[in-house]
Amino acid sequence: MSRTAIIVSPYFPPSTLAGVHRARHLAKHLPASGWTPIVVTVDEAFHEERLDRDLAALVPSSVEVVKAAALSSKYCRPLGLGEIGLRAWRPLRAAVMKLLATRSVDAVLITGSPYYPMLFAAEIKRRFGVPVVLDFQDPWVSAWGAEQTLWSKAGISHRLSVALEPRAVRAADFITSVSETQNEQMAARYPWLDPSRLSPIPIGGDPDDYEMLRQHSANDRFGLFDPSVVTLSYVGTFMPRTEPLMRAFLSAFAEARGRSPNAMANVRLLFIGTSNQPNNTDHFRVQPIAQALGIGGVVREIPQRLPYMEAIGALTRSDGILLIGSDEVHYTASKIYPGLMSGRPYLSLFHKRSSSHEILSAAGGGISLAFETSDDLSAMGDAIGSAIVRLVTDPGSLGRAVPTTYAPYTARAISAQFAAIFERIAAERKRA
Repeated sequence: MSRTAIIVSPYFPPSTLAGVHRARHLAKHLPASGWTPIVVTVDEAFHEERLDRDLAALVPSSVEVVKAAALSSKYCRPLGLGEIGLRAWRPLRAAVMKLLATRSVDAVLITGSPYYPMLFAAEIKRRFGVPVVLDFQDPWVSAWGAEQTLWSKAGISHRLSVALEPRAVRAADFITSVSETQNEQMAARYPWLDPSRLSPIPIGGDPDDYEMLRQHSANDRFGLFDPSVVTLSYVGTFMPRTEPLMRAFLSAFAEARGRSPNAMANVRLLFIGTSNQPNNTDHFRVQPIAQALGIGGVVREIPQRLPYMEAIGALTRSDGILLIGSDEVHYTASKIYPGLMSGRPYLSLFHKRSSSHEILSAAGGGISLAFETSDDLSAMGDAIGSAIVRLVTDPGSLGRAVPTTYAPYTARAISAQFAAIFERIAAERKRA
């Protein structure tokens, strides 16, 4: 017998933001595990970003999507209230409570960011007794936030997070995040949390997306790929704590050009979506570093996030993929799964204790480099340079990623994990 789960995700296709993929994957694959999803999201008419209709086409037409209104960002953003979780707070809450009052619902999942809708959990439990799962795609309370100036916008946001997160967490029946480290940090903040109700579940990827890409090849509207050159591509956000790794990589690339001029003469670097904002076309993060190192002429950066099918199309067109992470242990890059599923050789650079490095090392199909301290990273120039030259000159020696190693991270497998959590908390509710 099929059960019903409400998935609260303020962003959902056709939104282009990265946070849509958790809900997208669950909406498509939960039915295979006996759960019928109802997605509650904010109507795209209230989104500020350019929309991606091709991404929306990947959501089965059978999925029920309830769309809530929001206050206009035109009036809210000057007041510092531009985040969609705040602008749509009342309509989202009303939509969720109406469904719970009128439909038979067995579980609710609230995924973030944005995180403010997670505060619905207490009311859901109090009024309807329906169990709630909170899914943290990134930390709500973060070390980066704690470092911000007290009265800056980021500092105020951090203090709000510190005050509000425990209220949401106390009301949850189960908590998921994208890494074990993130769960450990949350457990350290709240010793009263039951460790058996925490689970690390990465975002994963959907191989079906590549089948759709083969059927409807995405165009190269920016003219990014030239068959006469070797293109190594990085597709994803350049986060603040990515910078030390990116500097190490670009420095090693510059040195490799000097040591191996013939092998590297025809190599170009492409960076796509570094700002993580679809509308941001002029906030360059990589180009200034490259120019300072004397390699600006071989680097092209597209700051804005491209539509999803164009982005994964860029991966499949590339001669090699660059998977560069963060100096944070907890950081789990969702971009590694599309990278592995693209079938292209890759070079990765992550913290040694990150789950991303563990997954990539096991999968094969590329060169996985890692470090533990900033001193380790500073001393990796030769290793990174040698890896770049090998990726360019002998990609065939790297083989291909073994599908069985990333099978647990496919969208269908991850949806089955959530279905098992829903079954557990729904059974506990029934017994209670």
